Amino acid sequence: MTSRTGKTRNARKIRKARKGKARKRREQNKGTTPKFPIHKD
Repeated sequence: MTSRTGKTRNARKIRKARKGKARKRREQNKGTTPKFPIHKD
């Protein structure tokens, strides 16, 4: 059985890793390039 401290540390690590995943997924699906043309040659 793991200690309570170990559980807490592990949970914090997982929570920290999960932060921003939704935003990253949203940007990946939508695309991050702007709608206006960049090169106006």
